[in-house]
Amino acid sequence: MVKTEPKKKGWGVPWLWVLMPLVAVFVAMAVSSKTSPRISLSGAIDRACQCARGAPKFSGMVEDCCCDYETVDHLNEEVLNPSLQELVKTPFFRYFKVKLWCDCPFWPDDGMCRLRDCSVCECPENEFPESFKKPHAFSMNDLVCQEGKPQAAVDRTLDSKVFRGWTEIDNPWTNDDETDNDEMTYVNLQLNPERYTGYSGASARRIWDAVYSENCPKYPSQELCQEEKILYKLISGLHSSISVHIAADYLLDEASNLWGQNLTLVYDRVLKYPDRVSNLYFTFLFVLRAVTKAADYLEQAEYDTGNHNEDLKTQSLIKQLLHDPKLQAACPIPFDEANLWRGQSGPELKLKIQQQFRNISALMDCIGCEKCRLWGKLQVLGLGTALKILFSVDSQENSSQTLQLQRNEVIALMNLLNRLSESVKFVREVGPAADIVMEGHVSAHQTLISAWKKIWSFVSKT
Repeated sequence: MVKTEPKKKGWGVPWLWVLMPLVAVFVAMAVSSKTSPRISLSGAIDRACQCARGAPKFSGMVEDCCCDYETVDHLNEEVLNPSLQELVKTPFFRYFKVKLWCDCPFWPDDGMCRLRDCSVCECPENEFPESFKKPHAFSMNDLVCQEGKPQAAVDRTLDSKVFRGWTEIDNPWTNDDETDNDEMTYVNLQLNPERYTGYSGASARRIWDAVYSENCPKYPSQELCQEEKILYKLISGLHSSISVHIAADYLLDEASNLWGQNLTLVYDRVLKYPDRVSNLYFTFLFVLRAVTKAADYLEQAEYDTGNHNEDLKTQSLIKQLLHDPKLQAACPIPFDEANLWRGQSGPELKLKIQQQFRNISALMDCIGCEKCRLWGKLQVLGLGTALKILFSVDSQENSSQTLQLQRNEVIALMNLLNRLSESVKFVREVGPAADIVMEGHVSAHQTLISAWKKIWSFVSKT
């Protein structure tokens, strides 16, 4: 008589009921991955998702503005972005004067970023006229300012040019001033694009925490007045725009130096928060309003760099942008500043918020990444210039008589408008596809979790 072993409990046919759902889950995920939108190494969406591109997620009026999302997207695509892209490449708007070596007024400098994509390299002394004073001669040691990759260094190459006819009056909204020539140097923005640098962690978080917590009251809050809400939204919109720039030009693979779009990053930091997208549009329209309000001043300003043909082109591009009939017809007043600073406490409130923004400007000296500091300073100065235009001039009629801008302020203002324009364009074009991709990932993840729960429940009962 052959003795047979008793079957062990939990093995045999019942386990088929455990394995079958698990196999079904993985098969479903595999099929889904073939039919759903995919992200290539460069971050582009495959043709399966072409129908999702450009689908508007936001509609209606942009909060606190005089223009709707659809109009903004249309004007940006048809008018603003093409003109601004061409304008910022001209010699006048290509160069920005900046203090790159600054002591943080709030805490000791806590180090540098991981990549040399953070560093900035200045223009050699012989590349610009005598009127472009620099504190020290260019040295090859300046190229080795931070650890990482060589391409991260800021290139300071300049064309030979001269700037004339601009005031050097300080901006009451910002910490920096253009009169500190001994501590400032010129940087070619076209050779130092804003993109991912590896600057992250506690140092980067401390900057934004200080901006929001120490200088901007939390929003939304019933205790905040309209002016304080607007300051928060401007900072939030700028923050969103910077996050978009990082995600749009991201180092996907450091070993092969592969750059591209990081849709996961832009979704996690911006797209999944409707208020951040709304604030991006708000900041764009706020700065656009400043530019259109200063139209007379900007049209009459001298854009003299010593290159006659390029200077004529710059003047022409400025006029085309300021007087574009589509812009004037569709969104003549992007933001109405007339209702702010009203009441008895208006002047006191204005001084308070002005000081808050000056603190934000000063915080840019605390950024541990040189290239991040460059673009942080430029964009905060641009935003401070917009504030100066909108809130330092009483009315449109007398703006040409009372408004005075530094050359550096105009350069920062137009480059900021271009950066915001790029962010709005990226969100419109890539946002819907990124939403679909990320929602697909979340759905697959939730399906897997649900399947595992069912399997575990079945196993625990057998």
